[in-house]
Amino acid sequence: MRNMKEMGKRPMRLNRIISEAGITSRRKADRLIEEGRILINGRVASIGMKAIWGKDIIELDGRRIPDPPEKVYVILNKPFGYISSLKDPGGRPVVTDLLTGIRQRVYPVGRLDFDTMGLLFFTNDGDLTHRLTHPRYHVPRTYKATIAGDIRNDTLNIIRRGIRLADGPVGRVKVRLISRDGRHSIVRITVYQGRSRMVRRIFEAVGYRVIHLIRTGFANIMLGDLKVGEYRYLERHEVDSLRRFVVHPV
Repeated sequence: MRNMKEMGKRPMRLNRIISEAGITSRRKADRLIEEGRILINGRVASIGMKAIWGKDIIELDGRRIPDPPEKVYVILNKPFGYISSLKDPGGRPVVTDLLTGIRQRVYPVGRLDFDTMGLLFFTNDGDLTHRLTHPRYHVPRTYKATIAGDIRNDTLNIIRRGIRLADGPVGRVKVRLISRDGRHSIVRITVYQGRSRMVRRIFEAVGYRVIHLIRTGFANIMLGDLKVGEYRYLERHEVDSLRRFVVHPV
């Protein structure tokens, strides 16, 4: 797996290093630099300077800033009934309860609703998180949805052509019928936005109710045969592929 120390081999702006070390914001980091409280290899730093985090010695008020922590990339098969958060004021179970054995503090990238299962990605890589969640990158999210009723092909075509929800147009959508038995229909749908309960609202808008929803893909990462409630670390080639996926905005 790629880690933060490896990524730290390239020069970074000093205020970003201070921010990612969890000391303060970039703006306040600039203030510390202006006040002469930051040293790089024993010399007073100035605004705009860069350093190699983990190689250069960076000090604040005489105390060395810790080397970068390891970056972690994990996918979880989220069960039904968990909140996509670090904690819940109501005491409901949260997804990080399932990440036993991970020492680093990681955060969910986006969210899955309480009643939605499937692939949820976690990392402490802020740059990758920003790209994966920014609308301009149009990151695909693929779901397998079980629908109440026998959904018609012309209804699927309406969804493909684009519909408008209360919070705006849906934009492009890929949807394909997997099976139907007269009582239920199973479809695969890919959306390119991360709006709240979006898939459920799409089908509600055309008169159908989603009774079971599981996310099977996020960007170019697939859930595969990962069991419900279990997680795994991404392999190095998967992380590299994921980074390439969001190099340029769409």
